[in-house]
Amino acid sequence: MLKARIGGVGGILKTLFHITYWEYSWINSVLQGKAAFEQEPFEAHRSLRQVRDLSIQLHAEVEPFVTSWTSEMERNELTILRDNGEWITYKHGEIMRHVIAHEIHHIGQLSVWAREIGREPITANLLRRGLFD
Repeated sequence: MLKARIGGVGGILKTLFHITYWEYSWINSVLQGKAAFEQEPFEAHRSLRQVRDLSIQLHAEVEPFVTSWTSEMERNELTILRDNGEWITYKHGEIMRHVIAHEIHHIGQLSVWAREIGREPITANLLRRGLFD
């Protein structure tokens, strides 16, 4: 889980931590406008159980927002100041789709690494995942 790997953010556990943190950051801080999450260092989550516990904790915080998503929210706008001093405006629907694409992208990386260690990869297929339950 901790072995350095080519691509991604450096390894399986680091990638799972990265997905967990950025999903929460985009949905909680950016879309909901809540206080920025003070990210703990990866070193504080050096086991699968610790990353899983963090994921469960943060998922519980964003789930009500995600499950209450409506089509009216798609075009809500968010304007942010980038590090280079440029203002940029995003639609909320764009951000939600980015979060989904980000996770799928990393699922692909994790699938390659799973095969490298002789494990069956999970599917990136979003069908039958209970997204509308």
